[in-house]
Amino acid sequence: MRCRPRRRRARGGPALATLLLVAAAGAAVSAAMPAPQDGNAAAGEKGGAPPTLEETRLVMEKWIQTQQTISKERKDWQQGKDILLGRLELVKQEVLSLEKRIQDADTSAKEAQKKRDALVAEDDELEATGAKLLEAVTAMEAVIRDLWKVLPDPIQTRILLLYQRMPEDAAKQRVTVAERFQNVLGILNEVNKANNEITVNYEVHTLSDGKPSEVKTLYVGLAQAWFVSANGEAGIGHPTHEGWQWETSKTIGNKVLLALEIQQGKQTPAFVPLPVKIR
Repeated sequence: MRCRPRRRRARGGPALATLLLVAAAGAAVSAAMPAPQDGNAAAGEKGGAPPTLEETRLVMEKWIQTQQTISKERKDWQQGKDILLGRLELVKQEVLSLEKRIQDADTSAKEAQKKRDALVAEDDELEATGAKLLEAVTAMEAVIRDLWKVLPDPIQTRILLLYQRMPEDAAKQRVTVAERFQNVLGILNEVNKANNEITVNYEVHTLSDGKPSEVKTLYVGLAQAWFVSANGEAGIGHPTHEGWQWETSKTIGNKVLLALEIQQGKQTPAFVPLPVKIR
């Protein structure tokens, strides 16, 4: 029998791969090293030795570290970019929000200015109206003071409280225009009412003998009046600028007494002729 020769197994597979990797790295290192210049080039070609395994390992570690650093920097840069983009988006949104708020505030300010202008105009109008009312009530008070002198005593007594409320000096007495108008209107209302009435009042007048005596007085509105005493002496009165002026008369006593009894419901209504004094 022939015996076939046994094939030898390849030994050192990992070691061979390592040597190949080292050789490749050494070639890369040699290629990366600068070429010798001038005369040194020939010396390098003759005496240059390939890099050792340790040198190759160090180069590979540096290269790996460099790649790791580049990868980390790229990753950090990407993360930083994303963060900056996110912040930029937030800033843009905030800017838009602030612009909208500014626009809303500007609109509100314009509306507020319009309302303020309207209120100022209304206030000016009210102030002008108040000045006119003040002027009017002051003139009416002056008329009432002149009218006071020609009012009969019973009417003066009726409106005395309202008359006393009218300020003598409006600048010193704090009375509102509304209160002054209220007093004036109250006085004019009572005066107008009295001017359309026939009233009877008990008064004291000086008779022909120069002595004061209580009499009954019959007023017809604010323009004419007659009185009669207990002894039948009568008189006629009418308003003047100095007040009411009275004149006694002994011929109209019975007529005045009849008119008074008709007014008080003691006699049947009838026509009673009485003298009238006209200014």
